[in-house]
Amino acid sequence: MTEESKTIQLENPPFGEILLTENQRKVIKDKYLKDETVEEWLWRVSKNIALAELLYHPEIPRETLLSGVQYKQEWTEISENEKGEILLIHANKLTNSEKDKNHRRFIANMYSLLEKSDKAREIVAKAAFKFYDMMANFDFLPNSPTLMNSGKELQQLSACYVLPVEDSIEGWGRTALNTMIIHKSGGGTGFSVGRIRPRGDAVKSTKGVASGPLSPLKIINKATEEVKQGGTRRGANMGILPIWHPDIEEFINAKNKEGELENFNISVAMNKEFMEAVKNDQEYELINPKNKEVTKKVRAKEIFQKISKNAWKTGDPGIIWLDIINESFSNPTPELGEIESTNPCGEQPLLPYEPCNLGSINLSKFVVMGKIDYARLGEVVKLAIHFLDNVIDVNNYPLPEIERMAKGNRRIGLGVMGWAEMLSMLGIAYDSEEAIKKAEEVMGFINEKALQASEELALQRGVFPFFKDSIYDEKGKHKKEWAKGRPRNAARTTIAPTGTIAIASGLQGSGIEPFFSIVYVRYNAQAIDALKKGEKPKEEDTFYEINPLFRKIAEENNYFGLKPEELW
Repeated sequence: MTEESKTIQLENPPFGEILLTENQRKVIKDKYLKDETVEEWLWRVSKNIALAELLYHPEIPRETLLSGVQYKQEWTEISENEKGEILLIHANKLTNSEKDKNHRRFIANMYSLLEKSDKAREIVAKAAFKFYDMMANFDFLPNSPTLMNSGKELQQLSACYVLPVEDSIEGWGRTALNTMIIHKSGGGTGFSVGRIRPRGDAVKSTKGVASGPLSPLKIINKATEEVKQGGTRRGANMGILPIWHPDIEEFINAKNKEGELENFNISVAMNKEFMEAVKNDQEYELINPKNKEVTKKVRAKEIFQKISKNAWKTGDPGIIWLDIINESFSNPTPELGEIESTNPCGEQPLLPYEPCNLGSINLSKFVVMGKIDYARLGEVVKLAIHFLDNVIDVNNYPLPEIERMAKGNRRIGLGVMGWAEMLSMLGIAYDSEEAIKKAEEVMGFINEKALQASEELALQRGVFPFFKDSIYDEKGKHKKEWAKGRPRNAARTTIAPTGTIAIASGLQGSGIEPFFSIVYVRYNAQAIDALKKGEKPKEEDTFYEINPLFRKIAEENNYFGLKPEELW
């Protein structure tokens, strides 16, 4: 290594100490840190994600990065004269240990090259410094699995997955096993059980009767109970059943009994036809998914009322409009199939075996003197899209099928957090028409800049490999007039709840939610467990939240006509 290359310092974090509030320090220590400082943690993540730059630089030979790695290159047709590449590290790996060992070799080759090549250090450093500056300033943070696992042996970086559930005992077993693998590595899973035949249906192979779609959910729920995600995150699931399924009423009532499906959110997949039947007080048909026969007709309004009553009583089920989702940007590659489920929180529709890595921009960082700094926001959107695209390439996927879907669609989910803070800093009431207009303005800008950034990446790295017959393909059968451009990523934006990363960023407003309160106490999972046992939670598991913006605004408005001591 030359003397010049030694000046490109990659071993230790750049810049100075990152200043944190007490609650930021608590949540970061609880969720992300073992034996590191905050600076070392974010530098580890930044450097690891920047490794992906090596895959696309013309001066870095691919054979060096893939030395000793068993891999497969799949080429897809983009157009008559254009091919897309999917580099599969997990293809033909039969066991998780084989898969993980192979991926570790791939990542180790990249780190090894940094020690040997001046050019490699220069390439990685350029991106890593930018990523670090963005995260150290809390302008942006990726989802928790990326923050937990980047640069570590696990290297599983995605938050969201959807797995198919087949109509067989063997299929249920495979799905339960795959769920446990995903949960162990820190991900959350979504399922549709719409393919499962109804309770009481004949099973020819055993001459018995089917137990219905709740059975696989109960098996998965039990499996989730046994796995604590990555040692730091509890398992979470989404279960979805179409409104036309014969067992829909049992599904609607599934969480009425305390303790049932505790590790699930459940949602009913609605459609336009059902809502028309509700509006006109008509009956609609329940259909057996196995033979497509109508089992009976029921009054739509009664079913809708049961959904509403249970949602009010227990919080479940939610409702989801899969027909609308499949006609929108949410399914940019309908040739591959229909969206049938979402991740556990519900913000990310996904195809079977499709994952998504998420990240969120901290909007409170972009208000200067009562105005939004759109120039800097645009720069961070561009860098965040670049970061999330890199995540796809260095990610260790739980299953080979998931890797192929991830690298074929290259779906990412850039969202926002701190919306409530931004509105307060702009002097706009959360529940106002002005706030709605501002939301359209801000997200319109982010969507536009995200597409531009993805198109710029596509010029350097290629469009997503499953581009042909996508909604963007001008010559494809699914082309949508409103789908413009040739992006690197089939989908780019998603607004996540951002519970943990919002606190880590020093925010009171998670995602696009309003402030919960001015002053309150927040408990983590360990504290909730203690409370359930009648025990006092530990101090490190308890977060005392006092909204700092409220004090500032109160001072600026003469304490709203009160004395300071009266207000507090």
